[in-house]
Amino acid sequence: MLKLSDIRLKKKNTESELHSVAAEALAVCENEITELRIQKLSIDARRRHDIRFVYTILVSVSNENAILESIEKRRSAGKKDVDSSAFGVKISEYIPSEPYSFPKAEASNQLTRPVIAGTGPAGLFAALCLAEAGIKCIILERGQAVDERVAKVRDFWEKGILDEESNVQFGEGGAGTFSDGKLTTGVNDRRIHFVLERLVEYGAPGDILYLAKPHIGTDKLRKVVKAIRLRLIELGCDVRFGHKLTDIEISNSKLKSVTIKHGDSIYSIETDKLILAPGNSARDTFEMLHKANVRLMPKAFSVGVRIEHLQKDMDTAQYGYEAMNSVIKYPACDYKLAAHLENSRSVYTFCVCPGGLVVAAASEHGGVVTNGMSLYSRDDENINGALLVSITPDDFGNKPLGGIEFQRQLEQAAFEAGGNNYCAPAQLVSDFLKKQATKKPGKITPSYLPGVNYCNLWDVLPEFVCSAILEAIPQFSKRISCFSIPDAVMTAVETRSSSPVRIERENYETVGICGIFPCGEGAGYAGGIMSAAVDAIRCAEAIILQSQQA
Repeated sequence: MLKLSDIRLKKKNTESELHSVAAEALAVCENEITELRIQKLSIDARRRHDIRFVYTILVSVSNENAILESIEKRRSAGKKDVDSSAFGVKISEYIPSEPYSFPKAEASNQLTRPVIAGTGPAGLFAALCLAEAGIKCIILERGQAVDERVAKVRDFWEKGILDEESNVQFGEGGAGTFSDGKLTTGVNDRRIHFVLERLVEYGAPGDILYLAKPHIGTDKLRKVVKAIRLRLIELGCDVRFGHKLTDIEISNSKLKSVTIKHGDSIYSIETDKLILAPGNSARDTFEMLHKANVRLMPKAFSVGVRIEHLQKDMDTAQYGYEAMNSVIKYPACDYKLAAHLENSRSVYTFCVCPGGLVVAAASEHGGVVTNGMSLYSRDDENINGALLVSITPDDFGNKPLGGIEFQRQLEQAAFEAGGNNYCAPAQLVSDFLKKQATKKPGKITPSYLPGVNYCNLWDVLPEFVCSAILEAIPQFSKRISCFSIPDAVMTAVETRSSSPVRIERENYETVGICGIFPCGEGAGYAGGIMSAAVDAIRCAEAIILQSQQA
C-alpha cells in the first residue's frame, strides 16, 4: 500500500470523495484504486483564514512499485516537487507496524479463578484479554449494571438522592461511562490500536480508529461497556454487580482469598490472583489496603473548578468569525492550556468537554464533586473544562491517605457553600477576579444539576488554589480571547482528576505480596480510558506469564 499524508482540504471529505484526491495525487484513474482507508484525520485551525482538514490515507493501486520508483528517481535528481501534488500530498510506501495480539494461556495451570475488582476500562480490558486467552475470571463491581446505574445517577441529579455504591464514580464502565469518552493519551504503545479496534468491535464509532482526538461520548460508551460485559459472560466469566471487595487475606506474603459484601451478606472467594482496578474514588478500598499493610504512597494530583463558556464563543475565538458563518461545518472545538507559575505551581485545563455538561459526581454523602460529560454529538450549548491547580504530597503532610482527606475537606466545604443539598457553589469569572461574591447569573446558564448557588469561591477553596487560578486566567485569555469573559461560570469543586494514592508494585504485582495486581487510574498508573486499558492489559500479560511458568 501507499501512504498519502498531509492532504490538506478545505472541507471534511468522505472516503469516496478521497478517491479522486488520491487519484490526482498519484496520477492514476480512480478505478485503478483497489482500496482506500483513512489512517488519520485532524483539523488545522492555526490560520483562521485558511482552516484545513488534514488527512493521511492508505491506498492500494496496481502499479505501486512504478509510482515509488518514479518518486525515488525524482528525489535522487533533486526535484523539489517530489513529494507534492495539486493537494500538497506526500507519498511514501506504507510499512505496517506489527499488530498486537494477547498471548494465550495455559489454563490448566490455574488453581483458582482470578478475581477482578472494578469494571472500568482497566477491569474490563483485563477481563476481556484473560477470558479470550482461556482464563475465566470472577468480576466484581460494587455498583450496578449500566442501565440500573443510569437510573441511580438520574435520581441524584434530579432529586439529590445519592447512592454511595452506584453513582457517577462507581458502576459498570467506571467513571468514564459518565464522561466525554476521550481516547487521547500520551502513552505510546502498540496496544493502543488493539484497544481502539476492540472498542469499535463492541459498538464504538469507527472514526475513533483515525481521528487525531477520538472520543466516544457517554451515550455510545454505555452501550459499548454493556456489549463487553455480555461477551465476558459468553466466554464463561462470572460478572457480579453490587458485590464490593471489603478485605483480603494474606498468608506468607501471598494472596489467599478476598472478602466480598453483597447487600447484607458477606462471603469469601479463594484465589491467588486479584486484579485491583478500583478507580480513583475507591477511598474505602484504599483504607482497607492500608490496614492490610499493602504499600501505598501519596501521589500528586490536582484540584480546582469546572469553567464553562458558550460553545459558540469558543468556536468563534478559535476558528474565527468568518469560519463560523461559512457553509462548512467545523467540529465543536476544545482547548488545552497550561501555565507554570513562579511559585512552582502548575495550572492547567483537563478533560475539556465540548458541547457538554458539568455533572454532579459525588460518591460520599455530604460532599460536592464536579466532572464533565458530553454526548458523541457534542451539541449542547456550553463547553466546560476542568481548571486545575497542582497539589503535591507536601500539601497534605506526605501521608499515604492524606490526599483523600484533603479532597474530602474541599468537597464538604463545597457542599456547605452550595446549600447542603448537593447544589454546587459557583462564581462568574469577573467576580472571581475581583474576589467578590456573585449576586446574579450572567448570560451563560450553568449546566450543573441539581443547580448552583452563586457565592465567592475565595471563601470555599484554599487561598493558594484561588491565587494560582487568578494568576493563570489572564495568561490563558492571551491564547484564547474568550477564556476570561466576565460571564464565564466557575463551578466548584473538581477533586477527582486523578488518584491521590499509588499502590506500590513491581513487575505489576504489589511490592512484598504475591498475587495482587493493581492497575489503572485508581491504582495510580494511568490517566484516562486508553492508558488505563493499556496498563490493565500489561497486568493481564503478567498473569499469563506466571501461568506459563507454573
